[in-house]
Amino acid sequence: MATLNDSELVAALKEDTERGFRLLMAKYKEAVYWHVRRLVVSHEDAQDAAQETFIRVLLSFRQFKGESSFAVWIYRIATNEALRLLKRRRGGRVSLDDPEAGTNRLMADEYVDYSDLEAVKLQKAILSLPTKQQLAFNLRYYDELGYDEIAAITGSTAANVKANYHIAKEKITKYINSTT
Repeated sequence: MATLNDSELVAALKEDTERGFRLLMAKYKEAVYWHVRRLVVSHEDAQDAAQETFIRVLLSFRQFKGESSFAVWIYRIATNEALRLLKRRRGGRVSLDDPEAGTNRLMADEYVDYSDLEAVKLQKAILSLPTKQQLAFNLRYYDELGYDEIAAITGSTAANVKANYHIAKEKITKYINSTT
């Protein structure tokens, strides 16, 4: 089955919700899972947040106005679900400005390959960043999104996203070099 572009996917959701949802999952399930997983770290939490993302996408689909791309809209919902989950886990607020939001979240997880020390270092470096920088870095580096798209997802400006991304790169490089 060929992957539909987003406008075809939106049309499929409007025409036949069940079929559209299957197509939505086929196209975005893995991307949303990994986006959320980079924020919440644990596999179980990522599965929960990804599932909630798709439920919210389906329930609020009629509210999608096309002001941003469908992918950006989905990533924004996924980001909000990940932050909501982190907030519940902390029993309080999670702010995108919180420099402590990412620290101490790399936990023992059967899905993490701890034998790849470079990958573990990179993950620890990313988790040491404030949430705004984590989001900017993850969405740019892993998901290869543009600054405007990331700004729409995070509710920021492209200039702020670009600054957060470059600061994150510098901090990650410094972190990795200091642990070698």
